[in-house]
Amino acid sequence: MKNKYYDQIDETIYTEVLENGLKVCILPKTEMAKTFAIFTTNYGSIDQSFVPIDQKDLITVPDGIAHFLEHKLFEKEDRDVFQDFSKLGASANAFTSFTKTAYLFSATSRVKENLGILVDFVQDPYFSEQSVEKEKGIIAQEIKMYDDQPDWRAFFGTIKSMYKEHPVQIDIAGTVDSIEKITKEDLYTCYHTFYHPNNMILFIAGNVEPEEIMQQIKDNQTQKSFKEPEPITRKFPDEQEEVAEQELRITMPVQVPKALVGLKEKEIPTDPKIFMEKEWLMDIIMDYLFSKSGIVYEKLYEEGLIDQSFSYESHLERNFGFSIIGGNSHKPERLAQVVKEELLNIKNQKMDDITFERIKRKKHGQLLRALNSLEFVANQYTHYQMLGIDFFDSIEWLEALTYQDLDKFIQKWIDEKRISICFVGAK
Repeated sequence: MKNKYYDQIDETIYTEVLENGLKVCILPKTEMAKTFAIFTTNYGSIDQSFVPIDQKDLITVPDGIAHFLEHKLFEKEDRDVFQDFSKLGASANAFTSFTKTAYLFSATSRVKENLGILVDFVQDPYFSEQSVEKEKGIIAQEIKMYDDQPDWRAFFGTIKSMYKEHPVQIDIAGTVDSIEKITKEDLYTCYHTFYHPNNMILFIAGNVEPEEIMQQIKDNQTQKSFKEPEPITRKFPDEQEEVAEQELRITMPVQVPKALVGLKEKEIPTDPKIFMEKEWLMDIIMDYLFSKSGIVYEKLYEEGLIDQSFSYESHLERNFGFSIIGGNSHKPERLAQVVKEELLNIKNQKMDDITFERIKRKKHGQLLRALNSLEFVANQYTHYQMLGIDFFDSIEWLEALTYQDLDKFIQKWIDEKRISICFVGAK
């Protein structure tokens, strides 16, 4: 077991890659009453086309299968796993994103027992034709529920306006039609390909003893047999640089219309440090423009174009990236126009070096405060490990960013052909 001390945050991470390929990371925080554990596979909704383990030919599975599989793993032949956690006083959950699926729990006692349940239920799939058919009805209702939510429709509408081919533009849960095509065999194929320990990370943070927990996981894993790990071949369609549609309109009942502006990323760095620098610079610029103290936010607010729903977010992954800005507005066309103009004008009204350093300090402070959350640390550390990045190193990379880095980045970041707008409103 290796350990690495980070003096900036006074934390030590203990890690080991087990014989079967499973990476285990432990962050002891003895001052915490709670312990949080998350078991994550490097497999999400965009992984639709791949070569299954022990096979040679590429297959494409129905949209929404990663999310479907997440639901099904909790259901065993004789019980629902949520009850197992509940009996031990733990709170359990799971989620599927574009790029990963994660299973987690938090508990203040009986941590080792809960940890055993977490690892065992994820590594013991049970799918029957009857239970798969039953689940289709449950997930179909979930999909319909989200389809009725304007915020959800606006978010995915914006992604759809940006991406023409890449599966990121497909709802994580799929569609009612696509999940109807899912079979028990499909689930086992995806499971055995993507849930091999070699494709997974187990992260535990909280009031634990690293050596004791690591030994527990080792003992657990040596009692199970897995095939030799193989590299997973995934296939993604070629995606054009420009957006799919410059404007997309969604008609549905809403109290207040919505306007979201999407900015599609062109270049995704493969070098970990450059990747994180790009992510930090995107975040700093977005803060400068659209945070509540941002120069564009004040303009939008004074014009009466936004309300409390206004937000911005950026996502950068291995093979896609985007930012989305907007919210409710009684003047959605004007809101979109101003946001787009200000994005395109960033080269002419870039921040000065004093403002850059101030926002850098702000981001540093926000990050240090967030590190008090076990859930935040576990999620972020795991997310970046999947990208080959040490999350705690990103603090140093943030501090090392210079005004010259910002200036160079801004010169080539935004291009009008990579900007789209999604409107949601009544007829």
